[in-house]
Formats: sequence, structure tokens, C-alpha cells
Amino acid sequence: MMVNLIDKIGDWNPQLLRELKGRLKVFHVIVAVAISLITQLGIFLYQFGDFPGEKYSMSGTYCNLSSGYLQQQNSVSQLINQVQQKINLYSGNKNYDLAKLQELKTQLASLNLKHTNLHKTLYQQYCPSEQINMQLWWQDHWKYIFLSLSVIFVFTLLVAGTYLLINNLGQEEQRGTLNFIRLSPQSEVSVLTGKMLGVPIVIYLIVLAALPLHLWAGISAKIALSAIFSFYLIIVASCTFFYSAALLFGLISHWVTGFQPWIASGAVLMFLFITMQLASESSNFHNAATWLRLLSPFDIMSYLFGNLFRQYNQSSLNQLQFFYLPLGKSVIGLIGLHLFNYGVGIYWIWQALKRRFRNPDAAIFSKGESYFLVACSQVIFWGFTLQYYNNYCPPNRTVNSADCYYDFNDQIGENFVFIALFNLVLLFALLIILSPHRQEIQDWARYQYQKVSSRSWWRNLIWAEKSPALVAMAINLAIATTPLVVWIILAPILNIHHNDSIDWVNDIGRMKAILAIALFISLMMIYTTIAQLILLMKTPKRSAFAVGTIGALLFLPAMILQLLGVTSHKNSIVWLFSTFPWAGIEYSATTTVFMALLAELTVLALLNFQLTKQVKLAGESATKALLTGH
Repeated sequence: MMVNLIDKIGDWNPQLLRELKGRLKVFHVIVAVAISLITQLGIFLYQFGDFPGEKYSMSGTYCNLSSGYLQQQNSVSQLINQVQQKINLYSGNKNYDLAKLQELKTQLASLNLKHTNLHKTLYQQYCPSEQINMQLWWQDHWKYIFLSLSVIFVFTLLVAGTYLLINNLGQEEQRGTLNFIRLSPQSEVSVLTGKMLGVPIVIYLIVLAALPLHLWAGISAKIALSAIFSFYLIIVASCTFFYSAALLFGLISHWVTGFQPWIASGAVLMFLFITMQLASESSNFHNAATWLRLLSPFDIMSYLFGNLFRQYNQSSLNQLQFFYLPLGKSVIGLIGLHLFNYGVGIYWIWQALKRRFRNPDAAIFSKGESYFLVACSQVIFWGFTLQYYNNYCPPNRTVNSADCYYDFNDQIGENFVFIALFNLVLLFALLIILSPHRQEIQDWARYQYQKVSSRSWWRNLIWAEKSPALVAMAINLAIATTPLVVWIILAPILNIHHNDSIDWVNDIGRMKAILAIALFISLMMIYTTIAQLILLMKTPKRSAFAVGTIGALLFLPAMILQLLGVTSHKNSIVWLFSTFPWAGIEYSATTTVFMALLAELTVLALLNFQLTKQVKLAGESATKALLTGH
């Protein structure tokens, strides 16, 4: 039977069989199971250390008598306060009554004695064994074990699995076997799926050995089976996402050879710690950054299992919306949103994996794919931005006031920075990804040099992978900025409550706000052109030089101006003509901002003239070399 199973695995996925044969040694299996059992035993014994024995305090959570004594103590405390108030009343000159004072003091002494006895009973006496609620203790005991194992599963699978996958790719690369795998007739999906299923098999064994206890603990803690299996589903989706990202990072990060596993697993570990902290402290899901939080399983764990982080209030995930759809109102909707969020990421990562696996020098996205990626990203960003809740409170009102209401402009204004930041990171990444190198542009230019059709020229600039990235970046910039421009134009019409939610836009001026976006687009196009010119050079390490140059242009001018004490409110014109013009927009006239835009467009035109000449020369020289046989 085992032989037949192995044959079936080999027929279905030869790469998986190869990974399993190399790792499923008897020693490895024994060590994995032993680690799992020791961990389970340690968690069980640690929690069992709180077992309520003969010396369990009367004030303990599991003593049935504690609530009665605490109630009596609170009642006596209230009576003491009342008697003390009466003593203060009859001690004054106006209501002085000696007889009444003596009676009240006697009563106060009696109450204090009773309070002292109750305190001693609660904190110095032990609860009778028959009054200890062992059923509740065992339920909490199993819940502690269940939650502890759940957190361990997340960290073990995601951190250790990421490390093993990237380390394996690095070893294959060093041994030269990765190129043989690339040349095999297996599909990219088959090979990489085999890696994902086979490389972390020891980690899977550790978790699988703990699953029976985990499931039993959940059932004993009266956690619904639907919640437990929903957690398992989220864990599978999370592993698929992080493992796919790990494989992609391993394939593209040759510049940090030897450190990839540590960098990636460290980044995952930090991400999990941050999101775990956010899950325990922050309950704000009404923002464009929610998609990032949902990549971690901790928020959904807190939702499914209640007091995961000792928070006994209900998770605010039940208020989560996506384009105003109240998906958080049901477990199915919330799980579906998590899977959708993971699914979008997994889809794009695998598009990159399939391109990069066969050709290590290929761009991870084509130009056509980049357009859909940017559009898809806008759907995610704006979907989590547009959520209906009482987000705006008039001035001098508390946040929980009944006068608070939903304001569309305020919601977008609060998320403007998130949307701009995410798009900035995405667009700079695409600038690096889509810009072809010298040889690719030569190949494209040689082909284009033989053509005369302008329609074919533009079609190639939009879709061809080896063409310069300028038109593609312009399209991506248009896709990313169009929603923001539309909102800036329509904001006054949408201000139906006539509040101050768009005062910051009015202070800048809507025309200047639109010009600011135009400045951003022109600067991005300038950066793209400069990067493309650098990549056309014959110098080695052109990619690093291009990234360094763009980084210097982006940050150095603003840093120098800050060091020189040139402030934006006093010297706005200087900032307008720097590489960080937005700092001076608020303090500049519209005509001045427009002049700055014209200056940037002039620089862009000159750079593109130079780029066009360089591309044409590269194509002509390549054609001549081909014709002469050199």
C-alpha cells in the first residue's frame, strides 16, 4: 500500500516525491513527533500548575462561594460609606447630636468588623473542595491549551516554513540543481507546489502531531467546530500566501545571497508580532490599511475565539465592511473576505512566479499585467476605505456622542495618506520591474527600426515587454490617481452636511490639489525616464545604480533644504522646484504651482528626447552589427 501511495505521489507531482524522499527519514520523523509531544506536554503541565487544590483561595475565580462573599463585602462597604456620611452630618455645629453620634459610631465599628472578617474569609481562608467549580476550570484549562497551540501553529508554520523554503531554493541554486529543475518537463505550478508541500514537511508533521490535542481541547472548551475548522481554513490560506511570497522572494533576491532566509523569516516574524499587538490593542478596521492586517490570522482568531488576548469584549471585526457591504456581520462573510484578500495576493504572486521560474532575468510582471495589478490594488484600497460608520463628530462633541454621523469626505480624507503611500510603494516597485535593460531595448529597437507604422509603435510601447516603460508607467499612474482626482473635484458636492471635513482641501485649493497630483505624475515620469537612461548604459550593476540615483533624487534635495533651514512656508518657491514640491504647494499661488509643473514637463520632454535618441541609436547599432555579422 505504501509503495502504491508513493507511486501515486510521484505520478501526481514528481517534485513533491523528490522533496519527501529527502526529508522523511526515520530520524527526522521521530525528532518532529518528539518536539511536538514535548511542546504539548509542556503547555498542559504549565496550565495544570494552576490546578485548584486544597489551598485554593476563597476569592479565586473557580470558588462558587467567592461571588457571594464579594457581594456581601460590597454591600457592607456601601453601608460603611452611608454611616460615615451620617457621622459627618451629625458632627457639624448645625446638626450636632451626641446620642446619634454614639449610636452611629457603634454601628460603624460593627460594620468595620464585619468587613474585616469578610476580607479575611476571602483572602486568608481556602475554598472548600466541594465548592470549587472544576467543570469551569477544566473548560478554561482546555481553552488555554487550544489558544496556546493556535498561536504556536501560526508562528511555527509561517516563520519556520518561510525560512525552510527560501533556504532550500538557495541550496538548489548553489548546487546548480535549480537549473535542471527549470529544464524539466514539469510545469511551474507542479514544481513550486511540490516545493511548498514537501520542503516544510517536518513542520507539517510537528503541527499534525498536535492536531488531535488541539481539536480535543477546542471541543472540551466548548468552542464551535465551525470556528475551529474556519481557523484551519484561514491557516491553510495564510500558509499558501506566505509560502508563495517566500518562493518569489527566493527567486528574485540574488543580491542578498546567503541572507535571504533570515531576512524573509525575520520580516514575517516582525509582521506577526506587530499584527498580534494590533489585534490585542487596536480595533480600528475602517481604513485602507485593513487589507494588510487581514494577511495575519490573529484578528480572525480573536474574532472566532473571543478572549484570545485576554480581551473579553467582542472583536470589532463584526463591523468590517467592503464597499459598504457588511461582511463582518456573519462568519461566512468574514471568512470569505479573508480568503478573497489572500486569494488576490496569491494570484498575483503566482503570476510572478510562473514568469520568473523559467527565466531568472524576466520581469515578474508584463506591462499588461501591471495595469490589471494597479487596478486590482485600487479596488482593495478603496474597498476597505469605503465603510459606513459614524466617523465624523461635530466640534466640541465626544466621539461616542449620538450627534456623530457618517461623512464620505471625512472618510476619504482620513485614508488619503494610506492610499497615497500604498500607491507610491506600488508605483515605484513597478518602475523597477517594468524598466527593461540595454539588451532588451536593443532587441525591441532593432525590430521597431524596421517598422514604420505609428499604430504598431504605440501598441508596442503599451504592451511589448522589451519596450521602454514610460507609456506603461503613465497608464499605471493614470489608473492610480484617477479616483483621487475625481474625489477632489466632487468633494464640494459630496459635502452634504456642510461641515469642515474638506477644509484641508479648501485651504490648499482644489486646483492646486489637482496640480499637486499632476506634479507627482510628472516627477514619476522623470524618475522613470532617468532610470531607463541609466539602464541603457553599458556600465555594470546598472540596476543598483538606477535605484541609488532615484533614491538620491527622491530624498536628498528635501534633506539638504531641511538641513539648510529652508522652510516651505517661507521659501515655498524653492520647494516647488525641488523633488518634493508638495511641501510648498499650500504656500504658493496657483500660477506659481503651474509654472513649476511646466518646468517639470520641460525637463521630462528633454529627457525623453535624449531617451528616444539613445533607443534609436541602440537599434541602429544592433541592426548594423547583425547585418555585418559582428
